[in-house]
Amino acid sequence: MPRSVLAFLIVALLPLGGCMQTTLSPATDASMTPRDRQLLARTPYAQASVPEQYLRHIVDYPRKEQPGTILVDTDARYLYYVLPEGKAIRYGVAVGEEAMAFSGVARVGRLAEWPDWIPTADIQARLGPYPARVAGGPANPLGARAIYLYSGNKDTLYRIHGTNQPEYIGQAISSGCIRMRNEDVIDLYDRVKLNSTVVVLPPGQSTQAGAGAGWRG
Repeated sequence: MPRSVLAFLIVALLPLGGCMQTTLSPATDASMTPRDRQLLARTPYAQASVPEQYLRHIVDYPRKEQPGTILVDTDARYLYYVLPEGKAIRYGVAVGEEAMAFSGVARVGRLAEWPDWIPTADIQARLGPYPARVAGGPANPLGARAIYLYSGNKDTLYRIHGTNQPEYIGQAISSGCIRMRNEDVIDLYDRVKLNSTVVVLPPGQSTQAGAGAGWRG
């Protein structure tokens, strides 16, 4: 076999060697309500240019979580919504700094559209002062949707939510919660169900290090 033909075959077969296959998920506003469109049309922040890898993709998913599970890879700054047949929707996120981040298994205990924000005493001490309650809207740090993480019947105080700082997607910057672009959290919110399982991988347990990597909850 000529070397040129052999080289072509090797290159052609490389994608079959276990690399994750990704497809950019078509942008859609089908989940947006009239209120969403109205509020997002007058956001008080600049629209950030998010790197392509942190846009919404459909990807191969080699792990064993059940469809409907949410998995957050804090190291890689990705959130996966698990689909049937070995696929998942992958969203880019901003995550909390390691010392303030949640990891382990939780459940979706509450869902809210354009939620009010009630800063905790810790946030008030570190980042405040803030009002006791900030009304929902495009300037609110929780953005368009919030998914509240519970452990049993107890609110963990950690959330998956939108953001009014989309420029931080792909970074470890927030105070422990998991931030998404508003259009992405609207898309996720429309899919997720109450009591769904949420798995948040601790630092050092990234899915990008290899399929089936273990982790400690």
